[in-house]
Amino acid sequence: MGKLIVFEGTDGSGKSTQFRILSERLQKEGISYTKLVFPQYSEPSSALIRMYLGGEFGGKPSDVNAYAASTFYAVDRYASYKKVWKPIYDQGGLIISDRYTTSNAVHQASKEPPERREEYLKWLYDLEFQKLGLPKPDLVLYLDMPLELTEQLMHERENATHVHADIHEQDMDYLRQCKEAAEFAASYYGWVRIRCARGSSLRTVRDIHEEIYSYVKKCLEE
Repeated sequence: MGKLIVFEGTDGSGKSTQFRILSERLQKEGISYTKLVFPQYSEPSSALIRMYLGGEFGGKPSDVNAYAASTFYAVDRYASYKKVWKPIYDQGGLIISDRYTTSNAVHQASKEPPERREEYLKWLYDLEFQKLGLPKPDLVLYLDMPLELTEQLMHERENATHVHADIHEQDMDYLRQCKEAAEFAASYYGWVRIRCARGSSLRTVRDIHEEIYSYVKKCLEE
């Protein structure tokens, strides 16, 4: 079997930037890999996700319960696995992914009250890794960004790209709940926590990358 390395974090935590830098580093060092980005917005398998995030099932994330919304994302990953990367993984290839099952653990677990989150997290991993047969990650890198900095970075991104925020990103109470859920999931599943700030100051992108790469290198050597 191959190796599966996943980047996770709340919205605005810098996942895409760190994912890109790691991809460039692996390429520079001659390490062969396949990269995935979820959801697959350009694929038919993401139709229900696009409807959900576009507000067609309700204008608030809570209008679709955690279990229903989780299945939308799980089906998209299943389609990708069966159509794209299963043969590569089966033959020992390295897969790096920007989001994965872990994103359900962050975004959907937040809809459950704290006393029911563990029950949901058990259900989630059983659904995707047992029932659907998706590979379990070898390494999950959780980018831990303080919420006040997340809000600032998301506004900057929206202004720079002119891309309108989806129903998740527009709802700051929801993002706060996601941060709480992410902390719980990271501890429950044993994710590697990458702290993106020291106090109220952001670490540099390069500094964060070097810490990430040290974990990736160790994972590849195991």
